[in-house]
Amino acid sequence: MRRTGDLKFIQELNRSIILDAIRQLGPISRSDLAQKNNLSPTTVTAAVNELIQEGLVCEDGFGTSKGGRKPILVRFSPDSQFLIGISIRSSTITIAEMNLEAKVRRKQTYAAHGYYGEQVIDFISDITTDFIENTLFYERCIGISIISQGIVNSSKGVILLNTKMKMKDIQIKKILEERFKKNVWLDNDTNAYILAEKQFGDYQKYQNIVYITIGDGVGAGILLNGDIYRGHNGSAGELGHTSIDRGGIQCECGNKGCLENYISWPAIFSRIISAITNGKESIMEKMVKGQLTDISPAIFRKAVLQEDELALTIMNETIHYLSTSLVNLVNLCNPHAIILGGEVVYQNPVYIEKVKQLVNKYTIHQDYEICSTSLGEEFEMIGAASVLLQDKFQFSFTTTS
Repeated sequence: MRRTGDLKFIQELNRSIILDAIRQLGPISRSDLAQKNNLSPTTVTAAVNELIQEGLVCEDGFGTSKGGRKPILVRFSPDSQFLIGISIRSSTITIAEMNLEAKVRRKQTYAAHGYYGEQVIDFISDITTDFIENTLFYERCIGISIISQGIVNSSKGVILLNTKMKMKDIQIKKILEERFKKNVWLDNDTNAYILAEKQFGDYQKYQNIVYITIGDGVGAGILLNGDIYRGHNGSAGELGHTSIDRGGIQCECGNKGCLENYISWPAIFSRIISAITNGKESIMEKMVKGQLTDISPAIFRKAVLQEDELALTIMNETIHYLSTSLVNLVNLCNPHAIILGGEVVYQNPVYIEKVKQLVNKYTIHQDYEICSTSLGEEFEMIGAASVLLQDKFQFSFTTTS
């Protein structure tokens, strides 16, 4: 005898399949949906009617007749509802309102310096409250999706450890759900970027990817056989805390010589300031009119592209450290592609090319790509949206062997 739970699961699965097919193939007729997904016309009709009632799908004209009446076409309605995405970084917290295709409609970025532990959550609660007060039709919000640096338990919605912001065992999902009366999702930021690349980017055909982000810190997301590899407790991918010099710089994690202390933006910024303060000339100083604290990753990238000697020297030093780690990573994981993202490498083709040259020189495997993120400057928010959208709607990933 079939259990009620089994039937409900099958109905929900079919509904997800149908919604994803409409999203990818629409406008499309109900009959074509049934044929392409090997589902009965009755199943498709019932699911489409539900999706129309919920505003996720709408009818959109007529298709070509195949002998009878012209079929009515249906398409996905990404603007009927929306989500709120939050990106937690040690320097900034960004909140955005996005439609169901991760298009940013409104965004606000807040400085996060000086907030630690529970203070971070209080701060997020306050700025999210302010953000929501300016949100029209809040009842159409399907949830809040959060990405954070550090180690997270995505299933329980807990930030297990964020060393930069001194957060440990923070039940952010529970706290924000109680405050805002909406479902909350949480994931590690780099895992989210892999989901985003697979859902919205140029790397949908790959099943084995390593995504490395270089910004406030250094992290890696790992996709193995089409699934995110999280490790035993969600801490897989802490590339920034792999040691490249056992006698090197003391890291906040307690280790010495961690990679992120050599290649992250704070490390690069510190070396820029030190060099200029000690008399080294650079166009970066002119770009910020002597206000050295205004030097940003974008300024650094511009200086690299203009072949500024200091910028190139620092970039080459960081690439040396990164490439050493990537050689080990390629030889260990044999990925199809390594995607480099984050504010240090975004729109920095010189950086990407030099990394390729060094890594290719020393790796055993040669059948892989090293490439830049395809998500554009809104990569953080697209990543946040992808966590919620993938889970709630079970959007499929197109994969090939």
